[in-house]
Amino acid sequence: MSVPRKHPSVPITVSIVEDDAGVRDGLVGVINGARGFRCLSEHPDAESALQALPRQKPDVVLMDINLPGMGGVECVRMLRQQAPSVQVLMLTVYENTELIFDALAAGASGYLLKQTPLAELLESIQDVHQGGSPMTSHIARKVVQSFQRLPASTPETSKLSPREKEVLECLAQGYLYKEIAEKLRLSYATVHTHVRRIYEKLHVCSRGQAVAKYLRP
Repeated sequence: MSVPRKHPSVPITVSIVEDDAGVRDGLVGVINGARGFRCLSEHPDAESALQALPRQKPDVVLMDINLPGMGGVECVRMLRQQAPSVQVLMLTVYENTELIFDALAAGASGYLLKQTPLAELLESIQDVHQGGSPMTSHIARKVVQSFQRLPASTPETSKLSPREKEVLECLAQGYLYKEIAEKLRLSYATVHTHVRRIYEKLHVCSRGQAVAKYLRP
């Protein structure tokens, strides 16, 4: 499987927050061994990550949930406050729906299981970097099922226009901005405008937080 990537002279920088040294070393090897990617740093816990990542500003952070000391979800929340431009991809063994929503609400952009094939992991890092919200099929199914159980409107989502709700539904299903534009027959710039207005109306600052607020009334 070919892995989409940005120009090789400008690799996507990735930092890893994972307490298992074996898993961490394996991820470092995969990232550094793939063209168009570079591992910027690795951290065994949330505390050391929060000291370094706001200064390092990697493009994407791979974040475990079950960390010693501060948990991964709280680490995401604090990191998003200190470095809003950094995109976070959760990489965990947990499929718990509540944890998925907690991670998205904290500001994570995607949620993958650790047994995800390596080619898919690299594609997902690229996807997050381009504005997507990748999830494994099992996770996506849980999100869609929760989405289907929602009432037609909630106090906050009722502020959204019909078109904004369509855009937010596409965001919840993991579409890239360019894919939303094609699906809804809008220009790329118009999609960006709708997303900005969605953030303003829902009082959020990331795609993950918008999706979480929409999925959890």
